[in-house]
Amino acid sequence: MREPMKTHCLELFGPWACFTRPEMKVERVSYDVMTPSAARACFEAILWKPAIRWHVRRIEILKPIRWINLRRNEVASVVSARNVETAMKNGQGDLALYIEDDRQQRAGLFLRDVAYRVHADLEFLPARDPEARAAKYHEMFERRASKGQCVNQPYLGTREFAAGFRLVVDLDAEPRPIDETRDLGFMLHDLDFSNATDPQPRFFRARMEQGMVQIPAWNSAEVRG
Repeated sequence: MREPMKTHCLELFGPWACFTRPEMKVERVSYDVMTPSAARACFEAILWKPAIRWHVRRIEILKPIRWINLRRNEVASVVSARNVETAMKNGQGDLALYIEDDRQQRAGLFLRDVAYRVHADLEFLPARDPEARAAKYHEMFERRASKGQCVNQPYLGTREFAAGFRLVVDLDAEPRPIDETRDLGFMLHDLDFSNATDPQPRFFRARMEQGMVQIPAWNSAEVRG
């Protein structure tokens, strides 16, 4: 028998964010608000186990949407996986990237001074931990989030933009989201990993209503491949 899911709420905030639009091939251009996949990754950074799965249900925008243009120096390439495998087999190899020889400038349109309140359901998969109950994982997440503990630092879209977080316990005591409504267009929902070697993006039509974006379920008709 499947145990009922429980909703948890996090406030996520930081000075910078970039939830990259996949259609932008060179410059990094952010969506207007946090994507469900980025929100899910923040919950998983605090607690992830094989027996649980996170489902983001709602994202509330707490600060006005503000932008900043930045031009940054980046490395143009990555270390070859084949070279890494060869070095591991041989016990030696040159895997370094030399910045001065491989530098390029890239422009980016990022978000600044962001804060979100994210609601997500924790689903317990009993087949993967038959001896446990869902309450174990709910308590584990709440304990870790309340103490500021995480497996890896949550981030706002890209790893260089670290996110602060806090567990929201009393929603009635929290400030309301911004009073703004707008059509956000098609937004990345998450990646479909049914083919592990070639994950495919899936999208939904996002709309912000009075500062809130409702996230459709993964298997709903609103989410398209």
